[in-house]
This record gives sequence, C-alpha cells and structure tokens, in this order.
Amino acid sequence: MGDEATQRGIDNLMKTFGRVPDTFRVMLEHAPAAFAGYTTMRAFVMRDRDEGAALDLKTKELVFVLLDVQMGNVTGAKSHATNALRLGLTVPELVEGLVQVIMAAGITSWNLAGREVLEHALAIAAAEPS
Repeated sequence: MGDEATQRGIDNLMKTFGRVPDTFRVMLEHAPAAFAGYTTMRAFVMRDRDEGAALDLKTKELVFVLLDVQMGNVTGAKSHATNALRLGLTVPELVEGLVQVIMAAGITSWNLAGREVLEHALAIAAAEPS
C-alpha cells in the first residue's frame, strides 16, 4: 500500500467525518501501511448507493452505532450516531436498534454504552432547528 491508498483513506475519512479522527491520525503516523489497508476496506463499506453500494450510508452508520454499543465503544458509537442523524436517522429508529442490542447482548450493553449514546442523540436532536 502506497501514498495513493493512504490519500484515498484520508479522503474517505474527510468525506464521512469531515476530519481525520485522532484514532486514525495516530495509525496514519505510526503504521501508515496499516492505515492504508484499513481505510481501503473502510472506503468500500462507507459508500452510498449512488456509489454502487447495496445499503445506504445512513443504515451503515446505524449498524456501526449498534456494533459499537454492543462492544462498549461509546466514543465510536457517538461518532457514528452523529453521522447517522445527519443522514436522516430518527431517534425512534435509533431506540429500536438499541433495544435489539439489549436483546442480543444483554442489559450491560445499555449500561455501558447504549444509554449514553441515546442521550447524545437526544441532545443533537434537541439542538436541531425546527
């Protein structure tokens, strides 16, 4: 993986996050080949239907929220929730997904991450102009 793959990875992160998050910046600085490889796979996943994807980007962001909640990754779940809401996810849709996580992974997923992610989403929704 070379400079071209690295630049594509940076471009993909900028497209979805508007920045290169710190977690990725450290990987880019200290393991550039790993960054290029990971972001190549990420670019495949994080594309929308108009780019040939089967799932829309809002759904993919929701999936990442739910996976991150199940794993207890609050930071990642909040980041993906922000993106999903920006793409049109509603709070009731998020709530249904979070309850599915409780069903599959148990109440601990809610206690460790789900509640905090929902509160984050509610704050974003409340701040949006009517």
